[in-house]
This record gives sequence, C-alpha cells and structure tokens, in this order.
Amino acid sequence: MFQDFLLKKMLKSQGVPEAQIEMVLGAMKKNPELFKQIAVEIEAKVKAGADKQTVAMSVMQAHATELQGLLS
Repeated sequence: MFQDFLLKKMLKSQGVPEAQIEMVLGAMKKNPELFKQIAVEIEAKVKAGADKQTVAMSVMQAHATELQGLLS
C-alpha cells in the first residue's frame, strides 16, 4: 500500500499520466515476481558498470512479451 503510494507520487512528479500510472500499478499487482526479477537484473548490470537507462531498456525488451501480456 505505502509502496504504491510512493511509486504513484514519483511517477506523477515525472509527468506520467494518471491512466498510465494505474496501468503500471495494476500490472505490478498481477505479477510482482516479474517486476522483482526485472529490478534484480537491472541492479546487477548497473553494478557491473553499465548505464542505468540503457540497461533498463534492454531488460524491459527482454521481458517484452511478458509485460505486454500484463498490460493488455
């Protein structure tokens, strides 16, 4: 609950529309393990010295089919 509030507030501060925020939160509630796995992969690659934004995009692309299933 509190994590949802913080995430929602952060996304709002970055200018993400409310509808997209709700879509992301819904997807995270459907499969939290997927998002934990994505976060672990991103963190490991960033610790290895890669650029965070580049790594995030590549990891998200690697999980694209799973993410599309959650968001549709």
